[in-house]
Amino acid sequence: MSTSADPELNPGNDTPQPTRRFGCTFWLILAGMGFVGVLFLLSEVFRDSHPATRRLACKGNLKQIGLALLNYHDDFDAFPPAYTVDVNGKPLHSWRTLILPYLDQLPLYNSIDLTKPWDDPVNSEFRELSLPVYRCPSLPSRDCPTNHTNYLASVAPNGFFRPTEPRQQSEITDGLANTLAVVEVPFDHSVPWMSPQDADEALVLLSIGPNPKLVHTGGQHSLLGDGAVRFLSEKLPTATRRALISIDGGDDAHGF
Repeated sequence: MSTSADPELNPGNDTPQPTRRFGCTFWLILAGMGFVGVLFLLSEVFRDSHPATRRLACKGNLKQIGLALLNYHDDFDAFPPAYTVDVNGKPLHSWRTLILPYLDQLPLYNSIDLTKPWDDPVNSEFRELSLPVYRCPSLPSRDCPTNHTNYLASVAPNGFFRPTEPRQQSEITDGLANTLAVVEVPFDHSVPWMSPQDADEALVLLSIGPNPKLVHTGGQHSLLGDGAVRFLSEKLPTATRRALISIDGGDDAHGF
């Protein structure tokens, strides 16, 4: 496990790099962009396929994200912050950008200017990309631009993600398997994938409960801290939902 890099990403200083990072070459960029194109075409196929197929593909997306978060943790000995900030505290980049190297998107990660905000003109071509791994195939394109994601982190003082600081695994005393990391939100709450916007406790509770704008019938997928993906019923009791959000409440979330 590498601890050579400081996990507190403050682009005002040196931005830590993943230890798996290699030099970015022209052919790697082309290959990466080609891979994104293939995934986009596959996402269109999934979008037009049977709901069960799209649901399976959505689960696969979250499993990839979960593995990326765990690999990030292996390199930095902490989970990423929800977003990075500049020296004045202005939000810069989302955790979704920070884990790109662990999603086979190292050329894209190397191309993004992490010292400038996600919506700065210098990053405009990247924020308009559609990354299938960050987009449920059931997300309606007529309502959500193709560069949007409905996979939002659970961000709260006692949630899996801290706003601007890394989260140590030792802080999650309820256990990774009992703590929500990323949740699917209703499509009307989707955001650009590069945007440092995520879900507070109120939105997480709304997302798990009954909502006509859920992308799956009867509930939604949720990524747990240990990398497991569970389909949570919209009828899940509120007390259980709150227990899943908390990292250290000591409350019982078993049986969900």
